[in-house]
Amino acid sequence: MATRIRLQRHGKKGKAIFHLVVADSRAKRDGKFIEKLGVYNPNTNPATIDINFASTLKWVGTGAEMSDTARAILSYKGILYKNHLLKGVTKGALTAEQVETKFAAWEADKASKIQGKIEGLGNNAVADKAARLKAEVDANEAKAKAIEAKNTPAVEEVEAPAEEEATTEETAPEVAAEETTETPAEEAPAAEEGEAEA
Repeated sequence: MATRIRLQRHGKKGKAIFHLVVADSRAKRDGKFIEKLGVYNPNTNPATIDINFASTLKWVGTGAEMSDTARAILSYKGILYKNHLLKGVTKGALTAEQVETKFAAWEADKASKIQGKIEGLGNNAVADKAARLKAEVDANEAKAKAIEAKNTPAVEEVEAPAEEEATTEETAPEVAAEETTETPAEEAPAAEEGEAEA
């Protein structure tokens, strides 16, 4: 029987979590398994991985096959690196103390990288929030200016017709006065012609 370390899907639609299990390679994806090794939750950032390190290392050491995703998870947690170092001990290239110091250094480096990522995500979240707030303030100012610009010409248009009416009223009496002064002059020659005919 070929054993395989792989993921079993659990959780609800769109929010899946996965159990890392050792199962017979012929078993269904979510079917029978030999042992549950841990849980992988990709919904958080960074992803949450909780694994029984010793049990998983034992299965990897005995030659269990791994799916691609399971291999990536085990590599991320350092199980494959620890297995590699332990093989060095069996070959006589390393001692157990050297393995522990190298693995402790690797774990410290990995923890600092993860912490750096978490801090970077926190800083990015703060910067994004500030940028969104600034964009909202700018948009509100632009809307206020547009409304003010829209309302300002309407007031000028209301004042402008009143000025035009006032100018037309002022010119109207002058035109009427000009017409009255011209009318007697025209009537006068006509009256002179009538007298001449008589």
